[in-house]
Amino acid sequence: MSTSGQPQFRYTQTPSKVLHLRNLPWECIEEELVELCKPFGRIVNTKCNVGSNRNQAFVEFADLNQAINMATYYASSSEPAQIRGKTVYIQYSNRHEIVNNKSPGDIPGNVLLVTIEGVEAGDVSIDVIHLVFSAFGFVHKIATFEKAAGFQALVQFTDIETAATAREALDGRSIPRYLLPQHVSNCHLRISFSAHTDLNIKFQSNRSRDYTNPYLPVNPTAMEGFVQPVVGADGKKKEPESNVLLASIENMQYAVTVDVLHTVFSAFGTVQKIAIFEKNGGTQAFIQYPDVTTATVAKDALEGHCIYDGGYCKLHLSYSRHTDLNVKAYSDKSRDYRVPESGLPPLQQASALPNTAPPWQNHPQYVSVHSAPPATMPMQNPWDPTMQGGRPAFISTPTTFPGQEYASPPVPAYSTAIPPGSSPTSQPNAPFVASQPAHQGIPPPGQPR
Repeated sequence: MSTSGQPQFRYTQTPSKVLHLRNLPWECIEEELVELCKPFGRIVNTKCNVGSNRNQAFVEFADLNQAINMATYYASSSEPAQIRGKTVYIQYSNRHEIVNNKSPGDIPGNVLLVTIEGVEAGDVSIDVIHLVFSAFGFVHKIATFEKAAGFQALVQFTDIETAATAREALDGRSIPRYLLPQHVSNCHLRISFSAHTDLNIKFQSNRSRDYTNPYLPVNPTAMEGFVQPVVGADGKKKEPESNVLLASIENMQYAVTVDVLHTVFSAFGTVQKIAIFEKNGGTQAFIQYPDVTTATVAKDALEGHCIYDGGYCKLHLSYSRHTDLNVKAYSDKSRDYRVPESGLPPLQQASALPNTAPPWQNHPQYVSVHSAPPATMPMQNPWDPTMQGGRPAFISTPTTFPGQEYASPPVPAYSTAIPPGSSPTSQPNAPFVASQPAHQGIPPPGQPR
């Protein structure tokens, strides 16, 4: 039997003189297939590089018994069939003959399918593609798209001869470096013939172009939406900057609320809005600043940092495409700090009153001046620009909005939050945020009221 984990032969199939070979090396050629199969009989036809990964092939023997001999030999042999050191899996094909040895990509046509390897969408513009292929004749139409194989384009010429000439000259070649962004090191063209004969282009845009119809409507959104990638001094592509940050929080061992995020991010400037949401099983949040500069400073300072020491609640930051978030003014998952409390509906004003501690405030994982985190979470404060004299920082839970005051809650509401004789500053851990005094409406526990 084969030493590999996957059987080389399937016994349940009906024998055929055409064998289906899988797991072949990249761009396996006909000579390699014939060399493997010829000890068992005469090969009358082959079909190489089929399948989405181009790692399969069909081999047709002159006689059915010859195909059976090869299949049964490798099914019982301790030495698997191999080409270039790769184990080849063999089975009978559902077909009984190879009708056409040419794949659709080998049948000449006037439209070329171009796969541009080593680039992402946007690295190579449609104008560069037109410049490269128009050197061989008039290009009628171009359409670009993304598939599993990568960034691809359909290029339509006037006739088959012109398309064949371009394919012969450019297949396997690279686009000149001076036409590519600096961060693109390798760019190879893989070209085959397409089954299309006339592309249907509906709009002139950065993704498609019809050079035969100057009256075709232009898609303004698509044209303006195409932005050449910004390249930094190190030659790497930079993401477009924005005043809204997207924060992904990993290793969520402790609760992260809107108030926690506000305290962390407001250390670098005014936070206008926050929205927390779940995506792909993880917690993410949008944080909106008034300008790009403030967002950039916060992103550079906080990227990779953890809200709690020990690697808990690690922040990964990127720029969002949003510029103005549409969020509820006051909820447990969002906050608009530009809306004063007086402008909130009565129900939301009632929910903002501090007389009754909200559920998340009593949660054992919530970190505040009233509930210290576990002793295993020492405070982390490496980036705090306002830390003075080693004074530890702690989160002050806001209980009023500017211009409004409320009575302090009863002492019993927090009587069990901190052990007797301790104080917030003696606790070993808190979010690593800018040090802020406790809210005037609620003195810290342990201090006279």
